[in-house]
Amino acid sequence: MSRADSGLGALTNGIVRVFLESNMSIVIIIVAAMVGIGALLVTPREEDPQIVVPLADVIVEFPGNSAQQTEQLVTNPLERLLYQIDGVEYVYSRSMRDRSIVTVRFFVGQDRERSLVKIRKKIDENLDIVPPGASTPVIKPREIDDVPIVTLTLVSRSGDVYSARRVGEELVDRLSKERDVSRTEILGGQRRVLSIELDQNKMPAFSLAPNQILQAIRKTNLKRTVGAFSLTDQRIEIEAGNTVATTEDLMNLVVGVFNDAPVYLRDVATITDGPDEITSFVRHRWGPARDSIETENDAAGTVLNPRPDEERSSAQAVTISISKKKGTNAVTVADAVISNARRLSRDIVPDDIELIVTRNYGLNANEKVNELIESLGVAIIIVIALLTIGLGWREAVIVAVAVPVVFGLTLLVNLLVGYTINRVTLFALILSLGLIVDDPIVDVENISRLFKLRKRPTRETVLEAVSEIRPPLIVATLAVIASFIPLSFITGLMGPYMAPMALNVPVAMAMSMFVAFTITPWLSYHMLRGPMLKSIAQDAAQGRETPEHCDVDDIDACRGTLLDRILRPMISPLVASRRNAWVFLCIIALLTILTGGLAVFRLIPLKLLPYDNKGELLLVIDTDKGTPLERTDATVR
Repeated sequence: MSRADSGLGALTNGIVRVFLESNMSIVIIIVAAMVGIGALLVTPREEDPQIVVPLADVIVEFPGNSAQQTEQLVTNPLERLLYQIDGVEYVYSRSMRDRSIVTVRFFVGQDRERSLVKIRKKIDENLDIVPPGASTPVIKPREIDDVPIVTLTLVSRSGDVYSARRVGEELVDRLSKERDVSRTEILGGQRRVLSIELDQNKMPAFSLAPNQILQAIRKTNLKRTVGAFSLTDQRIEIEAGNTVATTEDLMNLVVGVFNDAPVYLRDVATITDGPDEITSFVRHRWGPARDSIETENDAAGTVLNPRPDEERSSAQAVTISISKKKGTNAVTVADAVISNARRLSRDIVPDDIELIVTRNYGLNANEKVNELIESLGVAIIIVIALLTIGLGWREAVIVAVAVPVVFGLTLLVNLLVGYTINRVTLFALILSLGLIVDDPIVDVENISRLFKLRKRPTRETVLEAVSEIRPPLIVATLAVIASFIPLSFITGLMGPYMAPMALNVPVAMAMSMFVAFTITPWLSYHMLRGPMLKSIAQDAAQGRETPEHCDVDDIDACRGTLLDRILRPMISPLVASRRNAWVFLCIIALLTILTGGLAVFRLIPLKLLPYDNKGELLLVIDTDKGTPLERTDATVR
């Protein structure tokens, strides 16, 4: 035995002895269960892991220029400039009339705040390349959490989408005050605007041109601080100018002078306060499965303000989209938003407008997590049942205790590292379930075996049993950990996606080995000692002896478990005959090759994740360039 092995053996024996001679295992079991439940409740739940991909749109307005001019004068120089930034992976661009949008995407894992600072610094250093007439570049960050987790749709039975949008604006103002809400947006409807329609017959009469009126409105609709003075120990600021607040203010705006008399805007234009022109259509239509939707859990299709005379025809609508802050719980944020919207609908939403939940990703994420937790519970029950058949119910209970302890400590580490509970995290736990029970199984089986052979169910026997299986147990655990560590070196988008598995499986295996050297020996001693003493006393009273070695042909002498009696006749021919053993190994090798060939020849689909049955369908219709909005709306309907 090497000196290192001797030192490791002394260390593990010392750990096992400390836990055998105390009740520290009870403390660890209770603490692990409590922290596991707490981590399960506190850790944010999401459908997919968080992926940090710094992304930003750089928007430049270039009024009065065609798409070709915008591309040549704004987009191309901006692309070359932004691609010089360290850490940038891709640069995309869209050039259109009057506007250029350049999207900058950094490598996965780059710090988001630092990336945005790099973009701003680069633009500020090169503002001289902005052509005359173009606006200062505006940076709009984009991230995964910008995807809405809740969408609420306001459907107007009367078709008045102007009023529906006004209601939506009020709802957005109230809902955006929720603590974990980040972005809100309104889609569809008609904005409220003050429209100015110039009279072509009256303008020449006052010697005014449209440009002059526009400049006058811009200069007059301005308020600024021009000075200040002190009076009675108070500083008073002087403001000059005025801003337009009402229709009357706009009508009384002086836009020129004619014959030494002021010309008001009302003299040369008609001003109206009302809806803007329609620039987009949002429609909502109930489908034939409307009556079968279970809406008591705020799923998509839930009407938050149901009316007795509910109509179900197609109608124009306004949709409110709400996103959550990074790292927050999608389930609690969605529940809070929908609950608040239901309460506000009683006071804000009129009777002729329905407020409908059209997306609830918080509910979807919770259902996915609960399904995986249920699968995990079923897997645990199956493992315990198999252990009961193979080892006995006491041994199965000892191994079963290790599962919540390992998972509790693993979920705590998952929370401390900053990961959420998502499909990959729970998949890692389900995957590791079959691995984490290996160490306790080997532990408790060898302890039970030595109890029978030595006929001395003492602490020293437990120490001897653990010492025997210590080297292979440690090596096997480290081998499994080493096989999953390479997942942490995956680059690209899949890197952060697979990161929870790269962490949780090795952590679970390390915790399993810790349990095998602490809790399992203690539980085995206390749960197996009594029945073993009773069995030894019965054997002694009846004059029976348990052989230290069992003959493969003498099954009854071994008095093994039911599983032993089933498997021993199957294994005996392989052990007794070299020819049988080689035939068996060749069959296994052939089956392995055939199984691998299914993937090589694409006889089975290769996917990272299983197919997901989502109740959503996205239909995209591209119409010809120049197609009117009304024609596109008719095509969609």
